[in-house]
Amino acid sequence: MKLLRLAPENTKFPFMRFRRISYPFSAVMSIISVVLFLTLGMNFGIDFSGGTLVELRAKSGAADIAQLRAIAENMHVGEVEVQGFGQPSDVTLRFGVQHSEQGDAAAQEAAIARVKDAVGNDYEFRRVEVVGPRVSGELVQSGTLGVVVAIVAVLCYLWFRFEWQFAVGAIIATMHDLLLTVGFFSLTRLEFNTTSIAAILTIVGYSLNETVVVLDRIREMMRKYRKMPTDELIDLSVNAVLPRTIMTATTVFLALLSLVVFGGQVIRSFSIAMIWGIFVATYSSVFICSPMLIYLGLRNETVGPEPTPGGKLAKNPA
Repeated sequence: MKLLRLAPENTKFPFMRFRRISYPFSAVMSIISVVLFLTLGMNFGIDFSGGTLVELRAKSGAADIAQLRAIAENMHVGEVEVQGFGQPSDVTLRFGVQHSEQGDAAAQEAAIARVKDAVGNDYEFRRVEVVGPRVSGELVQSGTLGVVVAIVAVLCYLWFRFEWQFAVGAIIATMHDLLLTVGFFSLTRLEFNTTSIAAILTIVGYSLNETVVVLDRIREMMRKYRKMPTDELIDLSVNAVLPRTIMTATTVFLALLSLVVFGGQVIRSFSIAMIWGIFVATYSSVFICSPMLIYLGLRNETVGPEPTPGGKLAKNPA
């Protein structure tokens, strides 16, 4: 079992010494993320920017998705998403809004005609659906509202579950992770679609989970060591959960890496964003949330004694 350990036990790494480096670094990264979002914007996919969905069915046998992707590269309609669904003979093609001097509607019709010319001999056209800007705007609003409501609901729980310093630290760490993830999408130009919304929500959940694990251990240590300085106690707590944190991040990374390599184009943006998210979330739980407790003035006496099973408060240990 020792060979499988990714981090040694009983480490004594002084994490809190690096807070004077981690905070300026994270502040600069957050500002860069905001600037990238305001200047470059997001590479919105068909779900948000609008486009065309074509549903096909192979006239004989199963649909050859690899062949369709090769054909799609020569259609000159931009990036085309090819995805199988339902029966083996069913497949969908999705491509973005087309633009031309004659007008977007004419360009869209011309693109559909090119698709029919390219695959019409082998595939039956079942459905052609155009997603307009109005529907896309509703998706943007709904997706943003879903993210905000989910974050507020979880953070309200943290506020009541822990002392207010813990909740504020978790809020700051979560906002930090969101900003850096948005900046990552803007910089890499990964397609931002409804799957990306799911990735952001998953990153928020993972970040909060890592943060709560660290915070819970800090509070446990504060009840145990009443006279230990706060920075030393936080270092002790973070080192105590370090093997678990590294093991969790590594196993999730390996699973996501397999999705990037073998999962196909449909979930690639989700998988890449999640890989970025687990590193950012692990970093923020240690170097953003934990040091924030020092700046917020959390002291050992702030955390009350843990209640005993009988309902009485335990005596404070020395």
